[in-house]
Amino acid sequence: MSNAADIIVHGGYPIAGTIRASGAKNSVLKLMAAAILAPGQTRITNVPLISDVTLMAEVLMSLGVKVEFEREQAAVVIDTFDITSLKAPADLVNQIRASIAVLGPLLGRFHEAQVAVPGGCQIGERKLDIHFAALEALGMQFYTDTEYIYASAPGGLVGAPVYLRFPSVGATENLMMAAVLARGTTIIDNAAREPEIADLANFLNAMGARISGAGSPRITVEGVTELTPTDHHTVGDRIESGTFLVAGALLGGPVTVEGISPDYLATALLKFEQMGVSVDKTPNSVTVWRDHTQTLKGTDIQTLPFPGFPTDLQAQFMVLASLSEGGSRIAENIFESRFQHVEDLVRMGADITTEGHFAYINGVSKLTGATVHSSDLRAGAALVLAGLAAEGETRVTNTEHIDRGYENFVSKMQSLGAHISR
Repeated sequence: MSNAADIIVHGGYPIAGTIRASGAKNSVLKLMAAAILAPGQTRITNVPLISDVTLMAEVLMSLGVKVEFEREQAAVVIDTFDITSLKAPADLVNQIRASIAVLGPLLGRFHEAQVAVPGGCQIGERKLDIHFAALEALGMQFYTDTEYIYASAPGGLVGAPVYLRFPSVGATENLMMAAVLARGTTIIDNAAREPEIADLANFLNAMGARISGAGSPRITVEGVTELTPTDHHTVGDRIESGTFLVAGALLGGPVTVEGISPDYLATALLKFEQMGVSVDKTPNSVTVWRDHTQTLKGTDIQTLPFPGFPTDLQAQFMVLASLSEGGSRIAENIFESRFQHVEDLVRMGADITTEGHFAYINGVSKLTGATVHSSDLRAGAALVLAGLAAEGETRVTNTEHIDRGYENFVSKMQSLGAHISR
């Protein structure tokens, strides 16, 4: 990661305006990996130019894949005709958790893969045993050492019924990508239901796969013998959209995010309304606003797999709860180390205590600017939001985390009226 410049925020200024959602980070990284399955040139549009996308491109290039960015069109062209290596190296994989997504496609197409144990944000254990158990059901054999996962399916993969003990997004995606070229039918029960799962299924189906049920708890994959390259437009990023909508709720708005389906944010929009924020929806946009005479109200939030409240918006909504009347409680049910932003919010004047996977927030009348540290991608964005609402200057350090998931974050905030700079 680069040593990105600190973000300086001068708080208390109105936030209002319209932005367009970038393509979903959590979708495009898996689409890039899935391109391995179809020899030839695949073109993906609505690609956010963020550091995680660059890292995934480097992982693919280490396999011999040709990757070319069309920056003005927000597109990437991926040529997987000549793959020269089946080893995803540690120096790259250690930097990006999503690189585990190359495991399924390599197994599906080549019946072999060697993938370093992935890294990414330090937000707690994200075990791979669900991935392994699912792929073993299709015939994968594997062993691991301290650095690499060595996987093979000498006779090819064979479709099977698979029950995921937890609706893991990554395991659902890896299993779908492995199963599309397996012999026979794979049925995935307790599958993840996130919009990014449906986006990946649509992409694979455009290549010639036969997947049904994506977006529901049961996905059926009928194996085919080959896939062909395609063009695909990535769905909008619901987490980026939610982050900017929180800014509008904090400072009054109205803030409109275009290029996002409100269905992707249904639980978060319900929480906005419970907290006293007005919400307006069209099929392709969301607007939030709050009259300054309306005070924010405390609420209870628990993070859950989609369609529940997203863990990736927990930190941002904690900022909103910190400035709400009364008490709020947030239960973090997905990751066990995702309250690292609490210490910094308390430094800014928030009244928050944690106990296990619960955070208890008593609303305060104001936050005060401070120097704070971005411990992970979403925590960093949340601390910028806190700075927007705080009195005085806030300096957010370790901002390379923010660059991993937000395209043109500072300039988009500036376009809404934020006094923010790098």
